[in-house]
Amino acid sequence: MEAILPDAQYVGITFTMPAQFRSMFQENKRLLHDIPAMGAAAITEWAKARYGVRLLIVVVQQTFGGFLNFVPHLHIMVSAGGLHCATNRWISSIRFDKAELMRAWRFALVAYLSEAVKKNVVHHDLSSEQIRSFLATQYKREWNIFLSRAGSKAYWLKHDGRYIRRPPIAQHRMKRIGSHQVEYLAKDTRNKRFVSKRYTNEVFLDLLVEHVPDRGRHAMRYFDLLSPRAKARLWSGIFVLLGQRKRERPRRRSWRSLLLKTFGVDPLLDRKGELMRWAGRRAPVPSL
Repeated sequence: MEAILPDAQYVGITFTMPAQFRSMFQENKRLLHDIPAMGAAAITEWAKARYGVRLLIVVVQQTFGGFLNFVPHLHIMVSAGGLHCATNRWISSIRFDKAELMRAWRFALVAYLSEAVKKNVVHHDLSSEQIRSFLATQYKREWNIFLSRAGSKAYWLKHDGRYIRRPPIAQHRMKRIGSHQVEYLAKDTRNKRFVSKRYTNEVFLDLLVEHVPDRGRHAMRYFDLLSPRAKARLWSGIFVLLGQRKRERPRRRSWRSLLLKTFGVDPLLDRKGELMRWAGRRAPVPSL
């Protein structure tokens, strides 16, 4: 991804939601599938209305917090400049307004949930009328979002890419794995420290299952100028406006090189350090 993205400055945005929404999404996991599109739409519409530009947007969805609790939020990588639609010029730098982005995100999510309630696809203990009242109340309050300063594409891809295809907890934080109990170091972000937590194996597994994405769902999604349709029409022109040459997509790394890079172990070396070679396939032996 880094090789094919234009060389430009990018901004990191994190869209969170009030804690009161968590149980609703926990009971309606399918609604999570549309949340990245809602976050991207909020930024897209804000950029068009404020500056008349289109942006490069990459969204990574995360559902877990430091205590393996269910905390859905979005990590978004956005180009610090954009394509001005009226003049077909590239605006190298725009100012992102945190308050305006928060209001755009709040409107997009509440409008989406209101439409879902109207179509009767939200299952909750509250009635439809109570959910509408709840959404109206949440719409009136201030939401927390995080806006980071501009940085290189390599930095933000490395930062947001940490959440792709990785377990909710790092292996080095597992302190003890017993036959009946698991102990690990939870990340207490509020107090900026690690706290030892213990769970039975069954409870720990239930916590992990909450964060397993549905089959076929992409962890990293692309919007606006990075959407497939826009890339087909505008991609070559964007590189010309930026005065850059579009690089070829890098070749896919072999499974051997990936294992060697990740774990430092060559899977084709035997215990004597000699290279193993393909000799053939043996037919399975029928069981008795």
